[in-house]
Amino acid sequence: MPDSTPTSSRKADHIRINLEEDVQSGLTTGLERYRFVHEALPEIDFEQIDCSVSVFGRRLNAPVLISSMTGGTDRAGMINRVLAEAAQQCRVAMGVGSQRAALEHSELRSSFQVRPYAPDTLLLANLGAVQLNYGYTVDDCKRAVEMIEADALILHLNSMQEAIQPEGDTRFAGLARKIEEVCRELTVPVVVKEVGWGISKRTARLLAEAGVAAIDVAGAGGTSWTQVEMYRLPTERQRRVAAAFRQWGIPTSESIAMVRQAAPDVLVFASGGLRDGVDIAKCIALGATLGGMAGPFLKAADRSVEEVVGTIEEVSREIRICMFGVGAVSLRALKETPLLREGKA
Repeated sequence: MPDSTPTSSRKADHIRINLEEDVQSGLTTGLERYRFVHEALPEIDFEQIDCSVSVFGRRLNAPVLISSMTGGTDRAGMINRVLAEAAQQCRVAMGVGSQRAALEHSELRSSFQVRPYAPDTLLLANLGAVQLNYGYTVDDCKRAVEMIEADALILHLNSMQEAIQPEGDTRFAGLARKIEEVCRELTVPVVVKEVGWGISKRTARLLAEAGVAAIDVAGAGGTSWTQVEMYRLPTERQRRVAAAFRQWGIPTSESIAMVRQAAPDVLVFASGGLRDGVDIAKCIALGATLGGMAGPFLKAADRSVEEVVGTIEEVSREIRICMFGVGAVSLRALKETPLLREGKA
C-alpha cells in the first residue's frame, strides 16, 4: 500500500510524532479537581455491577471508545486492525481516523476496512467537517460509512490544526448548515467531534440545531494537535507560532458541562486527556455516555492485540471499582452520583 500521497504522508508523520514526541497540551482536563464521595457501605455486591451501555443499536460491555486515530498507510492499517480485534474481543466502541485519503485514493481503503475484525461492536466512520466546504458532499459521507460498514459517522472539527498546517483547509464559514444537511440526508447517526480543544456552549447549540446525534467534546488536556503539527513545520518562525497555542482550548471537564447545559438532548462522548477508568467514570458522572481514549491505545496497538485488550480490561475494571466505591450498580446510577469539586463542600 503506497504511503506517498500528501494526505498519507501527513498521517504517517502524525503516527510517528504521537509515539515519539511530547505533544501534550499545556492545560489539564480539569478532572483532577473532581473526586467521588466514597461510600464505605456501598450496599451492592461487586459482581452485581453492570457497566454495559447501548449506543446507536450496539450493546457495549463498557462505556469505552477507542478514539479516532489513524488510517491511510501500511502502519496505520496494521494499527487499525489490532485496535478492531481488541474492540471486538472486549465489545467496546471504535472510531477510525479521517477517511479522506481513502476516498481520494481507493488503494488506501483497506487500511480502514476493519469491520471483518470487529463484526459486532460499534464502529464509527470519520471525515473532516471542513471538507464539506471543499467539494465533499453527502454522497461522500455515505461512501465513508459504506466503506467500513459503520454504525455512525464522525465529522471532526479541527480549525486550530488546519490554521497551523501550511497546507491547512481553513474555510469554516457556513459549515453548520452543511452539517445539518448531512444529518438530514444520512441514514446513520452523525457525531461531531473536536480533536483536542473542546466544544463551547455556542458550538453545542449550533450542532444540536443541526440535528447531530452526539457530540464528542475532545477537550483540552491530552494531545495538542498544534504541538503535533509544530514538529512538521519547516521553519523556526512557524514552530514558534504553533508553540504559542500549547495552552489553547476548553478543558474536557468544562466542555462536558457546557455541552450538557447547551444541548441536553444530545449524547455526550467525553475525550481529551482521559488516562484511566477513573477519568472515564468521572466523565460519566458529569453527564457523558462514553469515554474515549487514544494515546494509551495507540501505544498498546504498536505492540500487540493482547496489549490493547489488557489496557481495555484494566480501564473497564477501574470503572467498575469506581462504581463499587460509590455504590452505583449501573451507569445510570453512576450518572446520579455526586462529585465533589476541589475547594467546594
